[in-house]
Amino acid sequence: MAYRMQKEIEKLKQLILTEVAEVEENVRMSVASLIKYDTKLAEKVIEADLKIDQMEVELEEECLKILALHQPVAHDLRFIIAVLKINNDLERISDLAVNIAERAKFLVTRKRINIPFDFSEMAQKTQDMLRKSINALITLDTKVACEVCKADDEVDALNREFYNIVKDVIRKNPEYIEDMTHYLGVSRHLERMADSATNIAEDVIFMIDALVIKHHADAKEEKERINNP
Repeated sequence: MAYRMQKEIEKLKQLILTEVAEVEENVRMSVASLIKYDTKLAEKVIEADLKIDQMEVELEEECLKILALHQPVAHDLRFIIAVLKINNDLERISDLAVNIAERAKFLVTRKRINIPFDFSEMAQKTQDMLRKSINALITLDTKVACEVCKADDEVDALNREFYNIVKDVIRKNPEYIEDMTHYLGVSRHLERMADSATNIAEDVIFMIDALVIKHHADAKEEKERINNP
């Protein structure tokens, strides 16, 4: 029974790795559709989200099946709970990629505005966080998970930087307010993706150490201790 459950847990790992690869690609395409003003690429993002929705359902069903058939405990139980929560975060990130693609489709119809901001950098940081958080899950590495939590501050800083850019552009060019509002939405979507990647990292820390670091001062201090031995 234990051997069979471990095989099914390995299957879960493969499923979530496949899902995160699809989500990463959707994030990449969504930002590329904005930068390149590519409507067809934006449509691909929207279509790909349907596949990711199906993957989310399949992964959830696999988790529930293991819980029902094997009644796991301790680390195995925490792993499955973490996967259930992470699965939801991945689906949410894909939804945010769709939101970016939809904003790109609108902006394609407008005159291009030269903005002194690199969305690709912000997107790359977010994708790196997502990739690291899943690697932390597979390799059971809390230090990597803590690196993800720390990187969230960098994305937050970029979001604040862009907010100030938006205010400056609108002040000088009020006619750009609608366009800049959409660009600001893109920045916020990327920031929320980074938040979701951080949620995944925090779930990994819970799974490995049974330590809840959300909203808990002592736990946050412990996270810092892990990250800075």
